[in-house]
Amino acid sequence: MTHTTLRRALLGAALMLAAPAAVAQKALAQDASSTAEQTIAAMTKIFGDHPGKRSNHAKGVVVEGSFTPSKEAATLSKASVFSGAAVPVTVRFSDATGLPQIPDGAPEANPHGLSIKFKPADGAEMDVVTNSLKFFPVATGEEFRDLLVAITRSGPDAQKPSPVEQFMAAHPAAPRALATARTPSSFGRQTYNGVNAFVLIDAAGKRTPFRYRIVPVAGEEILSADDAKAKGPNYLVEEMPASLAKAPVSFRVLAQIAQPGDATKDATIPWPEDRRLVDLGTLTVTKAVPDSETAEKALLFMPNNLPDGVEVSDDPLIDARVQAYAISFGRRSQ
Repeated sequence: MTHTTLRRALLGAALMLAAPAAVAQKALAQDASSTAEQTIAAMTKIFGDHPGKRSNHAKGVVVEGSFTPSKEAATLSKASVFSGAAVPVTVRFSDATGLPQIPDGAPEANPHGLSIKFKPADGAEMDVVTNSLKFFPVATGEEFRDLLVAITRSGPDAQKPSPVEQFMAAHPAAPRALATARTPSSFGRQTYNGVNAFVLIDAAGKRTPFRYRIVPVAGEEILSADDAKAKGPNYLVEEMPASLAKAPVSFRVLAQIAQPGDATKDATIPWPEDRRLVDLGTLTVTKAVPDSETAEKALLFMPNNLPDGVEVSDDPLIDARVQAYAISFGRRSQ
């Protein structure tokens, strides 16, 4: 990977659009006693301060629909979302970065995100947070913070090798993960992966570690770099509501089942493709919400918001994400 490609994959444009010095210094001068606070402060330095917006995946679109579980899902988990009845869902598709105006076709808008809030009748909600990377660049919250800090210190005038180049050399999974990011023709034509492992628990207490994989029923459709660049700046967030006005968009929600010895606590290690994929059900989005901007400000997707029958694994990134999301939500709610 060339230096130019690396900088683009690592939000090179974001560095050029980073917060003015006064804003950045203010962000990093805050009490950053926790890794999560340091992470959000670094994101603010990179992307700037955008009140009311997420620190990352700031640009998105909110839609609604339903999830219909498969019969096999109920054999793996006692959670009510898998019990048989269709469950209402709220879904948010998003671009990467904390830049609310980032062009949807920009390389820095990858990886795209898909977050789902399941709302069964018994109130036992479940959140699922996925993105289009095949695996994650780092294994811990501390490493993710360090990556962001390295980006803040790697502007055009940084001494070579720059801090981010040094980070990549020391964490070879990071450039490999970032290389899996691709731009789709539609949010509904991309595969999304749950890079963190979770655990399904059945009625007898049997525990099954797994990772989510959410696959478009219509198939993936990935654009070339030139075709993505030629698209309008908001083509993804505009295409989804327009598409839903004509017909629903569906995904298969799959569980990739771990085998003994598969790492559940390291999101940088993808499981082999021969691992069994269980069809948990079908996610069908049917309509855009009337006011996406208002809806997304109030939405909080937390990876540990789970019902009885689904639990977190030993992956430390899950708790790191929860803490960072909580800080980001608190700031945009002010």
